Amino acid sequence: MIEPADLREWRAHDVVDEEGRRIGALEAVYVDTATDLPAMATVRTGLPTRHRLVFVPVAEAVAGPGYVRVPYRKEHVRSAPSIGTDDVLPVEDEEAVFRYYGLPYEPGPKGGRQLARR
Repeated sequence: MIEPADLREWRAHDVVDEEGRRIGALEAVYVDTATDLPAMATVRTGLPTRHRLVFVPVAEAVAGPGYVRVPYRKEHVRSAPSIGTDDVLPVEDEEAVFRYYGLPYEPGPKGGRQLARR
């Protein structure tokens, strides 16, 4: 699990799939607003002129020297819900990210965000 104190150090590290294949670079970590624990990360993928950020759960992520390994196949992560590199995930799109990975979604207090970028 990614420790909240280490979040800044993980930015720009490679994110690899369960077989060690590079998916992209870690862009940001999102915490669960109810627990303040890391829940999702965005991974920068795509061509240099057409980058996008895809979401991947980090509850079972493992850190290695210079990489973060997630327990998903590269193709699955690259097909995940995404945002542009300068965009923010709209609150109404959060549930789709969780549903894509088969995870339960619990909106924040008063229907607010479950995810907050750190």
